Amino acid sequence: MDTNQILGEIKEINLGYILLAQRMLREDKVSAMYRLGIGQDVAEIIENLTSSQILKMAASNTLLCRFRFDDRLIAELLTSHSRDHAASLSHAAILMAGQSVETIV
Repeated sequence: MDTNQILGEIKEINLGYILLAQRMLREDKVSAMYRLGIGQDVAEIIENLTSSQILKMAASNTLLCRFRFDDRLIAELLTSHSRDHAASLSHAAILMAGQSVETIV
């Protein structure tokens, strides 16, 4: 995969992510903030982006979304093949809910 192809895919992911985040925030702000791992200030910015601003953000060569965990336990719970997969997912959600919201400075 060459650099231009990777950058194109990053831009595509960014656009989809921003549009999804904006739709989620407009439908149920509290739930969306939890699921996206963002605070009130960032939620308001995303919610009020114009089409032009969305396209500018999406054009960044930096991936705007990221994994919500950097913990091996959470990764293993999310990929668990145990009989009680629902309990593993619930446990992972509880652990991630206890993490602080990232702030963008």
